Amino acid sequence: MYTILLVGIGGFIGATLRYVFGGWIQNSFVNFPVGTLTINTIGSFFLGLIMYFSEYQGLFSDQTRIFLTIGILGAFTTLSTFGYESFRLLDDSKLMLMSINVVSTVLFSMMAVYLGKTVALGVSSYLLGGMK
Repeated sequence: MYTILLVGIGGFIGATLRYVFGGWIQNSFVNFPVGTLTINTIGSFFLGLIMYFSEYQGLFSDQTRIFLTIGILGAFTTLSTFGYESFRLLDDSKLMLMSINVVSTVLFSMMAVYLGKTVALGVSSYLLGGMK
């Protein structure tokens, strides 16, 4: 029950952050879903960072990891909005923008996870004497 509460609290935090930052970022762009792209990229970076710290260093307890990854980052990032915005671009006959959105979201998210892992490895090596 405690873990479910942690996920719920984390979800509240993540969803609120997504609403505030996603809207703020998107206000500058009308024709392309930059807000969702940015949110998903940032979330992917932190997921990579947290998971590698958790997996290789045991830096987070299981409950902390669940709170951060499933709760906060699960609510912060948004596959459903990405799908909806991509389909809207397609529906508006903006095939090129839709293609750019799909490819850039997948590539940026994967690169961000890799960057998060790389940062975790570097910080770990520098501060904690290296990962296993």
